Amino acid sequence: MHVSRQKLSVTGLMVAAVLTCGSLSMAADSETKAAAPKTGVTPPKAEAALSGQEAVARVNGVTITALELKRAAKVMQSGQRGMTPSVDQQKEMEKQALQQLVAAELLYQAGQKQEIKDLDKQVDAKLAQGKARFTNDQDFAKAMKELDMDEKALRDYTRRDLMITNFIEKTISSKVTVSEEDVRKFYDQNADKFTRPETVKASHILIGVDAKATVEEKKTARKKAEKLRKELAGGADFAALAKANSTDASSQQGGDLGYFAKGQMVPAFEKAAFALKTGEISDVVETQFGYHIIKLTEKKASEHVEFKDAKPRIEEFLKNQKVGAAVNDYLTEARKTAKVEILLK
Repeated sequence: MHVSRQKLSVTGLMVAAVLTCGSLSMAADSETKAAAPKTGVTPPKAEAALSGQEAVARVNGVTITALELKRAAKVMQSGQRGMTPSVDQQKEMEKQALQQLVAAELLYQAGQKQEIKDLDKQVDAKLAQGKARFTNDQDFAKAMKELDMDEKALRDYTRRDLMITNFIEKTISSKVTVSEEDVRKFYDQNADKFTRPETVKASHILIGVDAKATVEEKKTARKKAEKLRKELAGGADFAALAKANSTDASSQQGGDLGYFAKGQMVPAFEKAAFALKTGEISDVVETQFGYHIIKLTEKKASEHVEFKDAKPRIEEFLKNQKVGAAVNDYLTEARKTAKVEILLK
């Protein structure tokens, strides 16, 4: 099923960037991009000790700093994977990021008027959940360092984000409904989106090779992979060998990669995996990452998704569209009475 599961995001840019292992993508789904407002939050103004405190905008007298803009633009750029923006594109990205920060400040100021029960506990829970995504404290610290943040700043961002979320949910989301007729209409008009592609579940052992490896280093890696393949042919346990030898992060799960469809793996790996029968183990497969041995554990054929199964996601998708439009309408009205000064040159 190809309908986006993405909920309307009111998660602050920096909160999401750090708490999702620094992997936030600002590229919205093509069907939700226009509807979902991008509401990156601004941090408290107590970060004066950090550099970049010159004002780039003011919203009802509250300053948005150059440091905040730098963070937001960096997160936005992280969504442009594989692309190095030109000077003009960078400037345009900064303008867009600043508009998001202004929108977030307007929402935050409105959210301050509403009381949130156990806010500190909610902040603690969200931070704990985010930190749990990281393998260790060093990776967490690295993600924050990339955005010139410390834990206090992250906590303040998280608090503000929760206040924005609370405001939107109580003021807008709670009033939005989606009719059965609208859901059925969307389903009937988008039949092509309700097909689950063929998927396979596989495990692998990777003997990784650096891109700059010498010919001899590559030969050594391949010999090791071929030796492991012979051990498997002799009855060795695949998961045990993966844990002991694979250089991929999946080694801790015995090499388990879960389910994936075509287009999600590099071509050579994908071709080999989909050609296998359930329970079969491949010969050594070479990719840009090194040498793989693949074991296919399950296959699922392509199938059509019935209306009753698709309905919850369609409702969520259509509601997100309506809420997104309503938030944008709110911001348009809020700007009419707010004093917004854009100081970015």
